[in-house]
Amino acid sequence: MFDFDPARSLTVFEEYANDLYSGTTCGGGDTDSRKQNVRRLLNFFPVIGEDENGEMVELDAEQVLSIPRKIHSREVVRRGFMCDFLFQNISNIFHAPAEVIETLQQLEPYKAPREDLGVKAGTADELNLGENGEVSIPDEQVIGKSKDLFGDKVYGNINNELNSVIDSLVSEKPENPDEDFLADLQKAVGVSVAEPLVEAAKQNYGSDMKASQQKKVERKIKADVNNRINREYGDYNIEKNRIERDRAQALENAKSQAEEEQINQAHDERIETARLTLIDNLKQSRSEMVQSAGETVVREIETAKKEAQKNSIENGIRDHLRGFSRTIPSFLMAYGDENTTLESFDSIIPDYVFKDVTSITVDQFRLLRDGGDVTDPETGEKEHFDGHLFDSVVFNDSIVEFIHLRSRLADYFDESHKEDIFDYVPPQKTNQIFTPRKVVVKMIDMLEQENPGCFDDPTHTFADLYMKSGMYITEIIKRLYNSKAMRRYFPDDHIRLAHILEHQVYGIAPTEIIYQIATHYILGYDNELGKGLQITPEFLRTFGFRP
Repeated sequence: MFDFDPARSLTVFEEYANDLYSGTTCGGGDTDSRKQNVRRLLNFFPVIGEDENGEMVELDAEQVLSIPRKIHSREVVRRGFMCDFLFQNISNIFHAPAEVIETLQQLEPYKAPREDLGVKAGTADELNLGENGEVSIPDEQVIGKSKDLFGDKVYGNINNELNSVIDSLVSEKPENPDEDFLADLQKAVGVSVAEPLVEAAKQNYGSDMKASQQKKVERKIKADVNNRINREYGDYNIEKNRIERDRAQALENAKSQAEEEQINQAHDERIETARLTLIDNLKQSRSEMVQSAGETVVREIETAKKEAQKNSIENGIRDHLRGFSRTIPSFLMAYGDENTTLESFDSIIPDYVFKDVTSITVDQFRLLRDGGDVTDPETGEKEHFDGHLFDSVVFNDSIVEFIHLRSRLADYFDESHKEDIFDYVPPQKTNQIFTPRKVVVKMIDMLEQENPGCFDDPTHTFADLYMKSGMYITEIIKRLYNSKAMRRYFPDDHIRLAHILEHQVYGIAPTEIIYQIATHYILGYDNELGKGLQITPEFLRTFGFRP
């Protein structure tokens, strides 16, 4: 296997390694067990990858598991957490209690307008979904639909055509009868069965039958036909080999050429009888073969239709979940640190802030995350929901990646940064739309052009009456801090910065979360404030500032 996408190829490798064992199949087992299985497979199936120095090296079990996680977490952060890598077990929604559906419905979808999710009590049955959310069309439904679709006319025409095809092949005498006959038979029968069935299906299903589905159905029919012919031909081949062994033994005991000719003639007749038996068996089984092919057509198309409906609903659910996940960067900006995880996410955020930003309560989020028992308000009966709609590994890795990025970009005095952390914080459904840095800088430039020297006077004050990110204030702080005149007034960097914070910059935040985002961004997430200056709360309080 060769792949330019390391995350995809290593994920396939890891899943294959663990699907070999019942205890870890389908995502089961703990981390140590799954890593051990990967280690075992690496002994037989090494993985070669490029390291940071551009050298091709063998990967160990830890790298096989960690590299996709790293790639996925970076992709999640790059997309502002609006990424499907964060979600799992979406099919559980089809069997979920009504309260879960209502909770998802409350989430503001990211792209599509708010519409009904399309999941009701009977949706799973309508889509023929099993316990694990897979589409499984019942046999009786397939049989009934195929009879209605094709009927005696289509089936009868195909049966007659097959008879003609087989008779035509029998009448021909190819140079290599066995090899040519099998290949010609498979090709002719496959075409004779597949094409009329697919054509009839196209007339019935219309646009529901896509070109890709048509090709898939044709391949499936031909593969099934080949398998059936191979079984019949295999019986013929066994009989033929037995006859040839008998011929060889008889020829060893022959006393004359005349006796050899007689032996060969007798065994040739036996082989021809076996061949005619093969033809007869194929003719006898043609009705069953054609009916099975018709059922294959119906099963494939009906399954594809149901899966398309299921995928459409699941995409809608993911869109609602992305509406929630886009709030994660804002929460991390306001309340997160390196210890934040999916498990602790709800505990670091005030309940009213969580509800205001996400449209659902903390308890509703916990139901989606952890699952639990829900009481049906109509019947009073308890229904269980498995939950776990969020992939905790990807979620936690992405939080770590975001916090590291936030720390790396925290020093807003550093002009070498080509980006800022708000490039990774998407707009919210509320008024949290952050002004890009280049626009903020242009605003400050215009302010200075219209008010020359405004950043040189320690008595001048500046206010952002509707803060979002705090970036407007930080750009003003930078201009004041770097002003030559301000340096003459306050030669000490700490004193100058403290004066600016206490006496010259002001801001009003419209909401609690924006207040937290702005103040953390302005003052630093760990009390560092630009240029490596350690401004502690105690130091700021000496100047009357209350962080």
